[in-house]
Amino acid sequence: MVIKKKTIKKTARKMRMKGIILAGGTGSRLWPLTDQTSKQMLPVGRVPMIFHPLNVLVKAGIKDILIITSPQHSGNFVNMLEPLLRPYGISIFSSVQQIPAGLPEAFTIGAPFIGGDNVTMILGDNIFEDVDSIATAIKKFRKGGCIFAKEVPDPERFGVATVNSKGVVTNIVEKPLKPESNLAITGAYIYDNHVIKVAQDLTPSDRGEFEIVDLHNHYLQKGTLQLHKINGEWLDAGTIESWHEANVLAIEKGFVEKFDPILLEALEKGFRRNKAIGKAQLQAYQGIE
Repeated sequence: MVIKKKTIKKTARKMRMKGIILAGGTGSRLWPLTDQTSKQMLPVGRVPMIFHPLNVLVKAGIKDILIITSPQHSGNFVNMLEPLLRPYGISIFSSVQQIPAGLPEAFTIGAPFIGGDNVTMILGDNIFEDVDSIATAIKKFRKGGCIFAKEVPDPERFGVATVNSKGVVTNIVEKPLKPESNLAITGAYIYDNHVIKVAQDLTPSDRGEFEIVDLHNHYLQKGTLQLHKINGEWLDAGTIESWHEANVLAIEKGFVEKFDPILLEALEKGFRRNKAIGKAQLQAYQGIE
């Protein structure tokens, strides 16, 4: 009797999506507010700034999130967020960026965390009103790269994307003197796993930093760079003026009240727990008296 070997069909492992929030830097533009704390710990609305990019990742269903920060603040974010989000199956990790050397460095620092998965990175001081559009794009992402652009009146301050009549990206220039469009590239990026090798192979620019535009251009040249236009407000809350504006908008437009239900429930439990601790401490102090 001849026994036929079973044919085993190999299937590729489905890529998961990991999340990175880049919260490094010195916060020098917000000094002295940042003398003793990270910029991303300053309030925007009624929560620390870090919760706003975190909300985008949570809305997208991402369960593993790495926060990259400066050495002096490395434990603060995990200590605050991990107990809040652990009950919901969301894991918070932390890595250190010793000296800021450009945004792509996040992918080399985060390589062990990313592993064989895809990754979404959001800058820790970027505040988006159009969270749902970004979260939906993250959920639908499969391969290549994806950037988010917003029409602005002063595109020369940003990386600028040019698209053709079909909405395909044709050119990206960092802070051009004469912009070809008014589409500013925001601080949210999605990449497939290949981004790790691309980031590792980059060379510093004349500024001595690794440039995020070089990552965009790699995927652009491969024909795999997608662009999504977003609506609503978008702010880089890295200066006193923009931080103030972010707070006004967050309160007036109810940004926090529109957070993902997981974050809202976690925050509410945190408020109740800390209120109870404060009450217990007061009672204990009064008892001593």
